[in-house]
Amino acid sequence: MPADRATPPVAPTSPGLVVDEQGRGTFAVAAPRAHRVDLCVRRGAAEHRQRLRHVDGGLHWDHVSGMTPGTQYGLRVDGPWDPAAGLLCNPKKLLLDPWARGISHSSPLLRSFFPFEVDAMLDRVGDTAQRDGTDSGEDALWSVVVSDAFDWQNDLRPLVDWGSTVLYEMHVKGFTQLHPDLPPEQRGTYAGLGHPAVTSYLRDLGVTSIELLPIHAAMDEPHLTRLGLTNYWGYSTLSFFAPNPSLATAAAQNAGAQAVVDEVRTMVRSLHAAGFEVILDVVFNHTAEGGADGPSLSLRGLDNLEYYWTDHGRFVDVTGTGGTLDPRSVHVMDLILASLRYWVQEMHVDGFRFDLAATLGRDDHGFRPDHPLLRAIATDPVLRGVKLIAEPWDVGTGGWQTGNFPVPFAEWNDAFRDDVRAFWLSDRAMRERSGNDAIGGVRDLATRLAGSSDLLTGGDPLELPAGRSLRSPWASLNYVTAHDGFTLRDLTVFETKHNEANGEDNRDGTSDNRSYHHGHEGELPPRAEAVAEIEAARRRTARSILATLLLASGTPMLTAGDERLRTQQGNNNAYCQDNEISWMNWARTPRIDALGETVTRLLQLRGEHLQLRAPHFLRPADPAALDADQVAWFDGEGRPMTHEDWMDPSQHLLVMLRPAIRGRTGAEHLLVVLSSEPDAMRVTLPGAPWPQGSARVLLDTALETPEDLAPSPLTDRAVLVAPGAVVVLGITPDAAEGPAKRLS
Repeated sequence: MPADRATPPVAPTSPGLVVDEQGRGTFAVAAPRAHRVDLCVRRGAAEHRQRLRHVDGGLHWDHVSGMTPGTQYGLRVDGPWDPAAGLLCNPKKLLLDPWARGISHSSPLLRSFFPFEVDAMLDRVGDTAQRDGTDSGEDALWSVVVSDAFDWQNDLRPLVDWGSTVLYEMHVKGFTQLHPDLPPEQRGTYAGLGHPAVTSYLRDLGVTSIELLPIHAAMDEPHLTRLGLTNYWGYSTLSFFAPNPSLATAAAQNAGAQAVVDEVRTMVRSLHAAGFEVILDVVFNHTAEGGADGPSLSLRGLDNLEYYWTDHGRFVDVTGTGGTLDPRSVHVMDLILASLRYWVQEMHVDGFRFDLAATLGRDDHGFRPDHPLLRAIATDPVLRGVKLIAEPWDVGTGGWQTGNFPVPFAEWNDAFRDDVRAFWLSDRAMRERSGNDAIGGVRDLATRLAGSSDLLTGGDPLELPAGRSLRSPWASLNYVTAHDGFTLRDLTVFETKHNEANGEDNRDGTSDNRSYHHGHEGELPPRAEAVAEIEAARRRTARSILATLLLASGTPMLTAGDERLRTQQGNNNAYCQDNEISWMNWARTPRIDALGETVTRLLQLRGEHLQLRAPHFLRPADPAALDADQVAWFDGEGRPMTHEDWMDPSQHLLVMLRPAIRGRTGAEHLLVVLSSEPDAMRVTLPGAPWPQGSARVLLDTALETPEDLAPSPLTDRAVLVAPGAVVVLGITPDAAEGPAKRLS
């Protein structure tokens, strides 16, 4: 394997393995503080070591040969051992190449993976920090050389514009594990997700973009291993390039890393062929190595101080995991950018959701929107063409940064989640218990329906004409539920979390659920008194929440299973539940089918009415010149909302007018009525000068299914709205309204 001595040593410009078809080239790894780095190659049962002889700019590198696809290799690092100073080099530990494209297998967390001595429970032995002498080679996860060659069969990216995007968040295994129409060997796998039985379901539902919980190779945390649990969600990344082997079919896992990588590519190709974008949830804020007591799997053993944020040897933790990747480090930035480019160029994914993205914008003074890493991502020629979504917070000081990320990032809008839950759930619960009608109001709900300009325009550095912003409503990624928290069903069934299965005495998970159990905590026994009434109210609330989400300005995200009444039995932190608590239940009932039909109808309305996807923040409507980027608000009597109405906490009904684009065949004004009142309300449609054309009901969430709608138009200028319901009216524009501007 030694390089040809006649070849001049040309230093590589970045880490990683760069070889030709014969496996000859260079290998480099960033480890500035290491004394020596050995490249270890597995040949049968033997481990062959090659010292990386050259050091340049913190890169240890050398020429290599024989590194053909399928070759397993690892790294051993000798260097300073001073845990108090954050120096943890231990040559007994075989380390993953951070830039490796493949990984040999999945493994539980083992004692031999720790750089210091631990006991059988993976706890440090007292307060000592003795370097552990156990060689991890036999147990270790090995890096694997994989080929980029793959038959993409003229794969084309769907290129869904932001205005048309509807995200659907899911877990590869959870979505497919119990699917009855999948071959048994494909359930719970990448192959299963690309199967026509899955893609046809998603296509019928009407979503456009699949957001996958992390599929990078991962490793469980010590406390989960002690409890006999696993990190099911995968937010404990081991490799930023290699996919998780445990989500591949058994055949692919047995065939090796190349087969696993190609199964992921086949999944992406199949989802693209069905018209879906693939968005990856990526975790660049911390790794599976955790904090001070974590294992040494890759970065920690290479150069702990270079890759992790430390202060005088102590880990800085703004992630809640014990440790934080250091976004100030050029080697961390290089690793992140290379990973993102690889998944776009070689795996064909269409975008990324960045977990705890506020961490990626931190420097010594806190978060900054112009952080070099954020700028590099936003301006990279490969990445600027894909979707970028930030989870805009972390747990450090100044960690809440919703609305502060730079163009072109979209952001998870937690204010949308909280305000919509409050209107439909927690405010109603408080009013019911207290008898006080003056709890809540509609002001915050209206702001969220209109695109959350209060959050997304405050950071614009330029003054633009006509109230325009550098950002658009699509930058508000609207959601009510996500993987983290209650499902939609559980929001209507539980008011307290029930996380006992997580082994932490129900201490984990948020207590701020803003939920409403409709009069009974938990599922009702079949013969319980008032079961039909409570269950009907729960389903109506679920439909109304979905209507609010899908009719609001911004980019909606659905959580897999919410359209199927999926429950986690009250667990709002099911990250460690790789079982029926988290998996999709594919059983069918008339009620489940009806809710899915409601979601499909809502997405049809969103697609048919361009005013729901206006590219600009909404302006107050002018009845003399209605335009599709305008909005008007009314009370239940058809009167425009006044300042007093907006400030009235006893106002629980809101009417929103979204004008049509005239000049388009079939264009309609939309009038959306949202009522969390406890009684049915007769709502009067706005009078002149507002649109007076014929009106018809397009959706009523008081009905179990859209099929129950009466097709006839309204006979008078009023509509009856059930308690806790949303009614959507289509109003045909009168010819006398005159021409309107087209939506641009």
